[in-house]
Amino acid sequence: MELHAIGRVESPLTDPAAAPRQGDEGAPEAWIVFAGGVEAGLEPIAAGDELLVLTWLDRARRDVLRVHPRGDVARPAQGVFTTRSPDRPNPIGLHRVTVLALEGRRMRVRDLEALDGTPVIDVKPVLGGIDER
Repeated sequence: MELHAIGRVESPLTDPAAAPRQGDEGAPEAWIVFAGGVEAGLEPIAAGDELLVLTWLDRARRDVLRVHPRGDVARPAQGVFTTRSPDRPNPIGLHRVTVLALEGRRMRVRDLEALDGTPVIDVKPVLGGIDER
C-alpha cells in the first residue's frame, strides 16, 4: 500500500492539546495547500461546497487500540474503532469542512481541526444523506 500527500494544512493550530476535538467545536479557519499537479482534481469545487477531507494524522500514536472517549478518564475505555480518536493503527483523519475560497492551489476552509502541517491524503464531496457529525 502506498499513500502520497496531495497537500498540507496551514492552520494556527499547533498544539494537539489545545486543538478542538471536532471542527465544529471552535476550529479556526484554515488553508489546504495542494501539491502541484493535482489542480485538475479540484475542478469544479467552489466556495460553499462541503467536502470530506482525509488527512494523515502524522503526530498521532499508532500503537493505541483502546482510549477513553474524548480523553475523559471518567468514561470507560473502549476500542479506537468506535471513536474519533487520532491515536489508532492507521491515523487517518476525517474532517467535514466548508469551502470559503479558492486561490489557485490554496483552499480556505472552516471547521478543520487538523494541526498546521498535517498531510492531506484525499478530498471527497459530501453526498446527500451522509451525516458525519
